Amino acid sequence: MGSCGNEESGDEEVPFHRGADRVRAQAGRAGNQCHVRRFSYEAKARDRSAIRLRMREITQTRIHYGCERVLVMLRREGWRDNPKQVHQIYKEQGLSLRHCRPQRSRSRRRRQPIKVAIAPNMLWGRDFVSDAFFGGRRFRLLPVLDHFTHECPDIVVDQSLRADDVAAAVARLVVQRGKPEAIKVDNRSGFAGKVMDRWEYENGVELDFSPRGTPTDNAMVESFNGRLRQECLNAHWFLSLADARSKIEAWRKFYSEQRSHRALAWKTPAAFAR
Repeated sequence: MGSCGNEESGDEEVPFHRGADRVRAQAGRAGNQCHVRRFSYEAKARDRSAIRLRMREITQTRIHYGCERVLVMLRREGWRDNPKQVHQIYKEQGLSLRHCRPQRSRSRRRRQPIKVAIAPNMLWGRDFVSDAFFGGRRFRLLPVLDHFTHECPDIVVDQSLRADDVAAAVARLVVQRGKPEAIKVDNRSGFAGKVMDRWEYENGVELDFSPRGTPTDNAMVESFNGRLRQECLNAHWFLSLADARSKIEAWRKFYSEQRSHRALAWKTPAAFAR
C-alpha cells in the first residue's frame, strides 16, 4: 500500500533513459571525457552543399547512374561521406527518379508544344495501316507525309514491317529528299524500339512521339490514312503483294500529283511544293 501511495503522489523519481534526457546525458559524459564544459557543447551540421552539387553534376551527365554508382564515383574522387549520407542526399535531391529505367514512350516526357511545319521537308508524319489480301491474309502499309506540302513521297507495303524495315525505309527516303528536322510518330514498337532510337541518334533527326491514346496529336497523318483507306484500300481487292504494291503506288502518285487540297488553296501537293 505504501508503494502505491508513493506512485499516486508522484514522489518516486522517474529515471531518464530515453528521448532528450538520454541525449543530454550522453553529451554530458562526452564533455567530461574531453574536458569540455557541458553548457558550451553544441552539435553543428556539416555543410554538404559541395557534395550535393557534385552529385547533381554526376547524375546530369550520367542519367542512368543509381546511388551505388554515384557513390563509387565519389569515392574515386576522394569524397569520404558515408553511404547512408550519400543515399539521403540522393533522395532529397530527387535523383532517385533517374534510377528507374524510362520506357521509350515519349508520352512520359514533359509535353512540348506541337510542332508546326513552316517549310517543305521540315516535319514528316508516319503511321502504320493494315489491310488484307483477297484470301484473308493481312499486310501492312507505312506511308510518310510531308506536313507542309501534304505530299506523300512513299508508302511501304509488305506482309510484315519490323523496326529494321522501318529504319531502312526512312534511310532510303532521306537519300531521295534529304533529312527532315523531325518525324512525328506514335508509340508503336516499330518506332519506339532500339533500332529507330539508334537511327535517330546517328542521323540527328528527332522522333516526335505522340502520347498514347491521342490520335489528334498527329491529326494530319490520321486524316491521310482515312483518305487512303476510303479511296484506295476499300475500293480494291488485292490478290497478291505485288498487286497491292502496284495499286497503292498508283493511288499515291494520284494523291500527290493530281488530287487538289482545300488546305493548299485547291492546289495539288506537288504543285504547292514547287
